[in-house]
Amino acid sequence: MRIWARQFKETHMLCDELIEDYSNDTRTHKVFAAVAEVCRRMDLPQPAWLECNKKEFKRSAVTRFTQDSFIEEIPFDYLELRIIEED
Repeated sequence: MRIWARQFKETHMLCDELIEDYSNDTRTHKVFAAVAEVCRRMDLPQPAWLECNKKEFKRSAVTRFTQDSFIEEIPFDYLELRIIEED
């Protein structure tokens, strides 16, 4: 599985990270591990998975974490998480 995470401010991509996980873990475990790794690499707090994030991710393998998903203030508009390749 490959997951691409990108930070956006207005229409500009500020930074991105690609996480690859070819373990035998479940899809859910891989996604949660990828979010944790992205947050570590980008020095971000862990976002909360709101119901809208869960539905969106299940439907299209993409979600956006906005300020509502973070307790601390974030210096960007949203963090997008996208599965670009599944096992």
